[in-house]
Amino acid sequence: MKIKCYSVRLKSIEQISQKAFRVISFDGSVDIIPSSQVFGQDYSVKKSDAYWIAAWILEKKAIQYSTKKESWYNSDNGEMMPSIKIETHVPTKIDPITPIADASLIR
Repeated sequence: MKIKCYSVRLKSIEQISQKAFRVISFDGSVDIIPSSQVFGQDYSVKKSDAYWIAAWILEKKAIQYSTKKESWYNSDNGEMMPSIKIETHVPTKIDPITPIADASLIR
């Protein structure tokens, strides 16, 4: 089954039991996240520690997160699936401009 995850930058994360993590975000909010909803560390973030956490649990918790970086994970084996996002752009129709000749340039 595919699970949507967000990359969440955390100030600290500690395992309080085999089934739960205690997470603290940079704004100071503290909450408990089940271990089954944390899919590992995001190693592409260099400034701080970031972890892949399921989107549905983040909506229910008080942790600060951004939806900019998302990925899909396979819940059976815990591996990241390829993310493909298709966007279509429909340009607006623009009417042509009729040129106006400058009288000082005409001979």
